[in-house]
Amino acid sequence: MPVDHYENFPVASILLPKRLIPAVEAIYAFARSADDLADEGDASPAERLAALEVYGQALDRIHRKQAQPDPMFERLAGIVAQYELPLLPFYDLLSAFKQDVTVTRYANYADLLDYCRRSANPVGLLMLTLYKAVDEDNVRDSDAICSALQLINFLQDVAIDQQKERIYLPLEDLGRFAVSPAAFERSESHGKWSALMRFEVARARELMLSGAPLALRLRGRVGWELRLVVQGGLRILEAIEAVNYDVFRRRPKLQKRDWLLICWRALRMKRPK
Repeated sequence: MPVDHYENFPVASILLPKRLIPAVEAIYAFARSADDLADEGDASPAERLAALEVYGQALDRIHRKQAQPDPMFERLAGIVAQYELPLLPFYDLLSAFKQDVTVTRYANYADLLDYCRRSANPVGLLMLTLYKAVDEDNVRDSDAICSALQLINFLQDVAIDQQKERIYLPLEDLGRFAVSPAAFERSESHGKWSALMRFEVARARELMLSGAPLALRLRGRVGWELRLVVQGGLRILEAIEAVNYDVFRRRPKLQKRDWLLICWRALRMKRPK
C-alpha cells in the first residue's frame, strides 16, 4: 500500500466486497482521470481548468438526472443513484484539482488541511457511504486518516512536486526551521531540513493515530482494510525516517518485505485505553 495516487481507494482489494467493486471503480475512474487532467501532460493552465470544468458540468447533469454523453459519467450516475451517494464530495475533489492548477504554495498548516479536506477526505466519506457507516465519529476519524495519507504523500513526493514547481510543506514551517524554498532545488538533505521533516512526520503520525480507532470500530472487511491503510501509512513514515528524511535521493516507499510487518501490526491493533 504505497501512499501515492489514490491508494486510499481499495480497488481490486481482496478485502473489498465484490458487490462494491463496480462502485469503487467508478469513483476511482472519476478521481484519477480528473487528477490527471490537473497534473499530467503538457496542457496549459487554462486548458486544464477548462477540462475540469467539463467534469463539473457532468456532475451537474448527474444532479439533474440528465443523460450523459460520456460512458464514464453515465456509469458514475448509476452508482450515485444506486448507493445514494452525495455529490458534494465529487465537487470538492474537483475544487482541489483546480487548486492544483493555480496554487503552488501554502502559507500555513490550516491552508494545507483545507486542501486535504477537499483532495482526500471526500474519498473517505464516499467509502463510508458505500458501507452505510456514516456518522459523526466515523466521519471525523475518516477525515483524519485521509488527511494524514495526503500529508504522507506530500512528504514522500517532495522531490516530485518540486519538479512541478509545487511545495506542499507550509511556508510557515519552512520559516520556523530556517529552510529556504531553494533547498527543494538542491536535492540535498541537511540539519535544518531534517529538523523540518522530523516535525512534519511527527504531525502526520499524530493525525493518523487520531483517526485509527475507526479501523477498530468498523466491523468486517472494511475494518481490516482500514487497519492495513493505517499501518501502511505509518510504515511509510518510518521509511522516511530510515533515510534520515533525505527524500530527494530516494523516494521512500513500501517494499514486499514491509507487508508482513504491516499485516502483523494490523492484527495487533487495539483500542487506546
